[in-house]
Amino acid sequence: MLKPITGSLLAVAVALSMVGCSREQPARPAAAPAAAASNTPAMPPHPTPEAPTATVDLAGIARAAGGMTVAEVFAGKDQLAGKPIILRGKVVKTNANIMGKNWLHVRDGSGVEGSNDLTVTTTGTLPNVGDTVLLTGPVVLDKDFGMGYQYDVMIEDALVKVEGAGD
Repeated sequence: MLKPITGSLLAVAVALSMVGCSREQPARPAAAPAAAASNTPAMPPHPTPEAPTATVDLAGIARAAGGMTVAEVFAGKDQLAGKPIILRGKVVKTNANIMGKNWLHVRDGSGVEGSNDLTVTTTGTLPNVGDTVLLTGPVVLDKDFGMGYQYDVMIEDALVKVEGAGD
């Protein structure tokens, strides 16, 4: 049977071996990892969530009655968190059935890079790139889905109505 002090020393030794010494160690060149034989193809990197897939003409998009612009949603996001908004814009990117939802990026010509593209999820029909849509849904902040998919502001579970077909 271990005495309490021996048990404490053993616990400290185990902890130190797990985290390493706190002193700076000289950098050692890293050995190249051995290539493992695998029949599984390498996964391509995830696309950048903010990048639209097509150039869409954003001219002439009128603000929805009682609605906001994309730039206004970004600017007022803290006050809008959890509240439903109405927004009209054009779809610039779509992804179908990811995590049980359809995903789209909407722009209306307002805002600057970083505040001009609003990510929206819906369980309804996925519109086409270039469609003008009227959407209603709650503003959600600081959503992290993992794997690099982080959104400062987005609209989740929106009702999306296609108003005009794209080019």
